Amino acid sequence: MEIKEHLSSLQDAGVRLAAAAERAGVDAPVPTCPGWRVRDLLEHLGGVHRWAAAYVATGRTEPFTDEEEAVFFTAPDDAGLVGWFREGHAALVRTLREADPGVTCWAFLRAPSPLAFWARRQAHETMIHMIDAEAAAAASSGGAAPGSDPMARAVASFTPAFAADGVDELFDGFLPRRRGRLVADPPISLAVRATDHPTAWTIRVEPDGRAVTSGAHDADCVVSGPARELYLMLWNRGGAEALDVRGDRSVLDLWREKAVIVWS
Repeated sequence: MEIKEHLSSLQDAGVRLAAAAERAGVDAPVPTCPGWRVRDLLEHLGGVHRWAAAYVATGRTEPFTDEEEAVFFTAPDDAGLVGWFREGHAALVRTLREADPGVTCWAFLRAPSPLAFWARRQAHETMIHMIDAEAAAAASSGGAAPGSDPMARAVASFTPAFAADGVDELFDGFLPRRRGRLVADPPISLAVRATDHPTAWTIRVEPDGRAVTSGAHDADCVVSGPARELYLMLWNRGGAEALDVRGDRSVLDLWREKAVIVWS
């Protein structure tokens, strides 16, 4: 995807997230993030947006220290929290749109450029948390009327191409990194194939890490379905009910338990 497409998705997801947070209220639980309330979601993402924008705006090439990062995550009280989030989101979008395409700054995943990395990472970070906010809003209202499911509307707001891009970031970016709890002894394998977009991946989970290859190869478990449903399931925001799962389903249980992504 192009940077401008990621920025469009980032813009839309942040606006929707703020609106959902207002509907839910900052004290509402977030069903998709056990233990979190909407205020935690806003404080986290509002800080992440400021943190990300600072790298691009300053051209910093080394990670911020813990003390420096703390400034970005200093949020106001509940009454000002949604407004604070909106300000940080708008500043991030503006910073990325106005940045020199050749800007040099720190990034933590592979990408064609630092700007491409930050646009992609923040688009998916914000979209996933928009889904969290919509889940909180739906739960706080006691559910939705037939035909007006806010979660369904949230998912429909992004394209299969965007969803496939998010799965690709997960597989090609996050999972090959050495750290993480997703390990298995003996090794296991999972193949994932989008049915509405020409993309597929196979991941082998080993005792000391993970190896990812393009394409759906022979695997212990093979999962196929619409890219949006794969996106939700693999980012642990949805189940496998709408997916075709063949082979050893315990592989998905391990994914649920161990595939936890941290943001830095």
